[in-house]
Amino acid sequence: MMPLNSLKPILSVIVVAYNNEAEIVSCLASIHQACLGLHYEVIVVDNASRDASVAQIRAFDSEICVLQSKVNLGFAAGNNLAFKAAQGQFLALVNPDARPEAHALTCAVSWLQERPHIGMAGGRLLAENGQDQPSARCFPSVLNDFLVISGLSNRFAKSRFFGRVDRTWADPNLASPVDWVPGAFVVLNAAILAQVGVFDERFFLYFEEVDLCRRIKTAGFEVWYQPDWRAVHIGGVSSAKVEGQHFNAHGSQLSLWRMRSAMLYYRKHHGWLGAWGACQLERVWHGLRLWRNQIRALPSARYKCIESRALRNLLAQAWRDTAGGRVSPPSPWL
Repeated sequence: MMPLNSLKPILSVIVVAYNNEAEIVSCLASIHQACLGLHYEVIVVDNASRDASVAQIRAFDSEICVLQSKVNLGFAAGNNLAFKAAQGQFLALVNPDARPEAHALTCAVSWLQERPHIGMAGGRLLAENGQDQPSARCFPSVLNDFLVISGLSNRFAKSRFFGRVDRTWADPNLASPVDWVPGAFVVLNAAILAQVGVFDERFFLYFEEVDLCRRIKTAGFEVWYQPDWRAVHIGGVSSAKVEGQHFNAHGSQLSLWRMRSAMLYYRKHHGWLGAWGACQLERVWHGLRLWRNQIRALPSARYKCIESRALRNLLAQAWRDTAGGRVSPPSPWL
């Protein structure tokens, strides 16, 4: 990392970590390679980790700024804490389970300097086996939720209509303005962020970047997907370490927390009816799945019935916890 005692860095790289002892050093090493040639700083927010993450960070590079929280702030509040300390004209958010490629952030800064109308841009996310992960998405709606939950998005992935949620119809090699990009590997224009506001901390986890992208676009700026910046992303590493919560391995998400944030998002941007409609769609879908598996004699049917009941119960709890998307449960979420 270049010395920070003279000029302000052009880029502040922010990592929000939670029990990431196994991943954090690899992440930080890749960040250094991704920033070659830049005057940059790295800020790590440690969300009350119980492992040796902080010790590993300090042993790896003593110049890294480590902000230790006594409680788990979540993704939104954790990044907001780092924003207060950040000095860069641009702000890169990198998940601890992400590995940006060499020069990726150097290229990102150069590209964004020439495009001051772009508020946020996300890179191309790749699984460890090299397969593409969803890196640019369409804003949530009840219709889009139906396309995903029904499996139509996967079945007709190349259709511009059915595949629109994750833009599976699009050429992943082409840069494009999009609705929103996942917060695992993104770069923000700090001046635009100051204008539209930081993350809404009611979203403890999930949907916070969707909400921010929506506010960026509403303010007249753009959100882009840029495949020239690549990062390997494992996905769901920190979420999987939260104890006592149902973890959806397929989506790499904590089910209750995802449902809560969905209710908060729909109520904020689509009103009570939107939140109710999204909740009912998922409730009916899991009910139909439960009924189908109750009448099937397959060995896996019993497990699927248990899972459907559990998800329906979690959905009802999420609706209660958020008062139909009106309020966020006290932080940190349990």
